[in-house]
Amino acid sequence: MRWDRLFDDLESQLEHELDAEETDLVAEEERLRLARLTLRERLLAMAAPEQADREPIVLELTTGAVCVLRASALGRDWIAGELVADAGPRASAVMPLASIAAVRPSSAQLVRGLEAEAVSAPAASLSARLGLAFVARDLCRRRVPVELVTAHGAYFGTLDRVARDHLDLAEHEPGEPRRASAVRGVRLVPFGRLVVIRY
Repeated sequence: MRWDRLFDDLESQLEHELDAEETDLVAEEERLRLARLTLRERLLAMAAPEQADREPIVLELTTGAVCVLRASALGRDWIAGELVADAGPRASAVMPLASIAAVRPSSAQLVRGLEAEAVSAPAASLSARLGLAFVARDLCRRRVPVELVTAHGAYFGTLDRVARDHLDLAEHEPGEPRRASAVRGVRLVPFGRLVVIRY
């Protein structure tokens, strides 16, 4: 009878150790999964574009400004959407991911962001492979008046050219069309200095 108790005790200890080992393995796999996540992947999950009532994301920018963005697209190095303001007209914006100093997610967004899966390069969507220059070239082609916000200030005008690592902004007054007589000057802005392109 003592042997039966001894074997039961040994069996119980073995089951406990196996359960603990499995729990440790699951925890380690979760840590590795989280370690592979990028900010872009978490933002993509937080934005939840498949939900009609998607919640805006609160972003703190490198300039210290806070913007509330209802994201509509995410590229390789940018996020775009509608700026949600308490008052005034709504505007659209594109911002480099590098201009985001912090994200302040809601509880639901945080959960969705933590459930995000790392996306392998071949499985990435077309928009995930497009860089900021592509979006800027589209705005340039359409001759959309923009406000460029940089770390040094905000400038209004129309994009004349978009090069590999910078763009040319023909500065003119807001509300005026881009005409040679209205252009005060041209400003070349490196992509690395852009915080927001508002249009």
